[in-house]
Amino acid sequence: MPRQPGSNLAVPRSCACGFTLVELMIIVAIVGILVAVALPNYTQHVRTNRRAETVAYLQTVAAREQQFLVDTRAYATLAGVGVALPDNVSVGYTITLTNSAGPPPVFTVTATPRGAQSADKCGTLRIDQAGVKTAAVAGCW
Repeated sequence: MPRQPGSNLAVPRSCACGFTLVELMIIVAIVGILVAVALPNYTQHVRTNRRAETVAYLQTVAAREQQFLVDTRAYATLAGVGVALPDNVSVGYTITLTNSAGPPPVFTVTATPRGAQSADKCGTLRIDQAGVKTAAVAGCW
């Protein structure tokens, strides 16, 4: 339909829908910045969570060792304690239990970080028969 003189009706144009390359590049840059900021925080959160689970596991093993001493007058091996190693702990730490018949009998449970967990500030975690907890940095327990 032709346009009438003095009319405000415009002839409709075809719609160019979609994004331009510049708009897409801006979106990619924004997403990249967000990932660069969020990824280190997420990684640190995962390390902290693994450490917390490891601390709980070490305390459970130490408590079971104390009960084993009361029952048998000796400390058990890690397998003899009967506490299953959680998957999240085994991914980030190598757990070892050393004991000696004494006198007096003693034990130490050690969690040595490995893989990505090695970047954790707390380093190796230990607990012994007296309940003494050690780490590379104070406040990790």
